[in-house]
Amino acid sequence: MTHLKMHSMNKIDENGEIVHKIDFDMLKQELSTTLVDGREERYQFTWPDKRQAILTANAPIDKTLRPCREESVDFDNTQNLYIEGDNLEVLKLLQETYLGKIKMIYIDPPYNTGNDFVYEDDFAQDAAGYIANSGQTDEEGNRLVANTESNGRFHTDWLNMMYPRLKLARDLLSDDGVIFISIDDNEIENLSKICNEIYGENNFIGRMTLLSNPRGSQNSKNLSYVHESILMYSKSYDELDIGGIKKSEESLSEFSEKDENGKLYRLLGLRKRGGAWRKEDRPNMFYSIYVNPKNGKCSLNKDSDFCVEVIPKRPTGELSRWTWGKEKFSEEKDKLIGKPINRSGEEDAWDIFRKDYKDNPDGEEKTTKLKTMWIEKETNYQNAKNEIKALFGNSEIFDFPKPTYIVSRLSTIITEKQDIILDFFSGSATTAHAVMQLNAEDGGNRKFIMVQLPELCDEKSEAYKAGYKNICEIGKERIRRAGKQLLQNTKQITGGGMESSLFENSITVSPEAVLADSNPCDNHHLDVGFRVLKCDTTNMEDVYYTPDHLNKQDLFKDNIKLDRSPEDLLFQVMLDLGIMLSSKIETKEIDGKTVFYVEGNYLVACFAENVDEKTITEIAKEKPYYFVMRDSSMANDSVATNFEQIFKTYLGESYNPDNIRII
Repeated sequence: MTHLKMHSMNKIDENGEIVHKIDFDMLKQELSTTLVDGREERYQFTWPDKRQAILTANAPIDKTLRPCREESVDFDNTQNLYIEGDNLEVLKLLQETYLGKIKMIYIDPPYNTGNDFVYEDDFAQDAAGYIANSGQTDEEGNRLVANTESNGRFHTDWLNMMYPRLKLARDLLSDDGVIFISIDDNEIENLSKICNEIYGENNFIGRMTLLSNPRGSQNSKNLSYVHESILMYSKSYDELDIGGIKKSEESLSEFSEKDENGKLYRLLGLRKRGGAWRKEDRPNMFYSIYVNPKNGKCSLNKDSDFCVEVIPKRPTGELSRWTWGKEKFSEEKDKLIGKPINRSGEEDAWDIFRKDYKDNPDGEEKTTKLKTMWIEKETNYQNAKNEIKALFGNSEIFDFPKPTYIVSRLSTIITEKQDIILDFFSGSATTAHAVMQLNAEDGGNRKFIMVQLPELCDEKSEAYKAGYKNICEIGKERIRRAGKQLLQNTKQITGGGMESSLFENSITVSPEAVLADSNPCDNHHLDVGFRVLKCDTTNMEDVYYTPDHLNKQDLFKDNIKLDRSPEDLLFQVMLDLGIMLSSKIETKEIDGKTVFYVEGNYLVACFAENVDEKTITEIAKEKPYYFVMRDSSMANDSVATNFEQIFKTYLGESYNPDNIRII
């Protein structure tokens, strides 16, 4: 019975009854002293419902994104997006439009500490079942459940939440794109394993450890944790191009020498330090260098001027090797200089140094590789609280924010000035703040896409007391305030907190106020706006009739929900056609009808009532690539009859019937 119990796999049926299943292959092996044939052995990482998690990523949804102008900032001009909704649903909606277009993803998901929430992705359950399971729901359809350590599916539920989201996120990355994931020790091993499976072990770039809490957390039983981690995976290792970061002020002070052209440099030893330093390790890099004692110039040939012979050896006298071979020496010998040194037991000792210049030949300052250990004071998460406090006048407005320094630093090594950065666990919108801040620094035009579930604020929280009902309200307000501050030419503070609060004790900065008093200084058209979109049910009515219940009037019923606006329909069309949701949208009046123009005449749409042939003709003359209108918008049967012919006439050879659509 011991073996039977050990290898039983219990499940709960639809009636709540325990169903016992036995892994008979494993049981046979336990009872046998010889190898028992069974299923093929292989290395794998699995957990209960893993196949369901994979299916969840691929399952279709019946959703759309609806624009919300009143909560947006600079809706008509901004290229940034703030999307409210379940991130699994949103990631699915973005697949068509943003496939392979995202350069960088940064997420800070729930760490599964036993005190936080995970998403429950059973979209098929009814409303009553959902409320019973989650204990928290609102008109936005929150899907959060508490994941306590006493839960028998503690790791399973977290993995089932993360797997489909990471799988969908991979498809959005460009070939040279990267995902960064903040995490602590609770789930870092499991996270690494599912990322290895989804992104590939060969695309694991590294793990960065951050000194996030120098004082140490007292929440754990045995150790005081001072660190968190960031995992980094690429979409394609071969396509990855990682940049460097600026050198610290301390390291820049080392560049104290000047050459004849006034360029700063420092001297680095040419002799190999560290591993593989021995002569035997690289014999071809052991050779004599001859120095002119008058000016320190170096040569491979000995003569009357170059008469001091120098060979690579350690202070202990052991023979070593140079870091340059003879070919590189010949190409760049002007960067070398010989200098006398003090070496114990040796008179008139010399060594060879190379000039390491502060700037590249093109004048750009050299950068250095990002280290895997971050101990800078800016990584202290207290700085994130200071940033929030500077904007809101209350450091407790959001729990556990991240410093903008972290996202900004990661963006520096990965993104170019036009790239898109996605964060689908947006939280307090640190990523949006960091992107705008970085653009203000280097004149970039990076775009952000924030995705956040409108998770309710606890009624006892400082956020709720300050007037914020859910996390999305906090995130949007932070972007408004940070944007206003940047436009006012407040100097960037990365990690140390902002010196003063511009909006102390103010609950809300109106979207209009963000742009109203921008500083006249050159801000290179800094985009601090954002277009708010909200995940909602499809715009189409659910109409199902059996033949015996169908009458003539049903054939002419409008298939669009009554509460949906023309702009709602426009954004669903943009999603369906794979058109960027930040695209420029303009409207024109044609014969009294409102017509939408997206990216010029790439997409033209009209959802007005009683659209006649005159209006259709005027639109056709614009030669749109796509044209969309409602079936019920046609004024009469004549419009429906002549519709295609009108477009054929004006589009000529470029006419494509698939691009002229009726919804």
